[in-house]
Amino acid sequence: MTWGIPTHLFLQIHVALSLITMVVGLIALYGFLEGRTLGGWIALFLAGAILTSVTGFPLPPFGFDPPRAVGVVSLLVLAVAVLAIYVFQLAGSSRWIFVAAAVTALYVDVFVGIVQAFAKIPFLHEWRRPNRIRPS
Repeated sequence: MTWGIPTHLFLQIHVALSLITMVVGLIALYGFLEGRTLGGWIALFLAGAILTSVTGFPLPPFGFDPPRAVGVVSLLVLAVAVLAIYVFQLAGSSRWIFVAAAVTALYVDVFVGIVQAFAKIPFLHEWRRPNRIRPS
């Protein structure tokens, strides 16, 4: 049990949050590239990214390991993004600081998703073996 939820269900919620956050983050990134601030999408992205990072901590195996270190870094970057947009209202340099922090948070989420995919999806296991020579 994780926070009163069976661990396998909690993991499914965590993965669903992460996938939704990636899609919403790409929509927000498109808004950045177009020079538009998509307020609702940005709020949804930030909330989803924070929830994804927070829900990763209580999952086994326990202890401070690389995934949790990435979670801490992600939460710190997200804190900067939240401060830039909601406290400093994107005034002055906080605009580029927000964009940099939001893009970094999206990158971290996608990076972790790719690493987890190669670790957990069987047909991807073949691609992660370096220098494997195939017979002709």
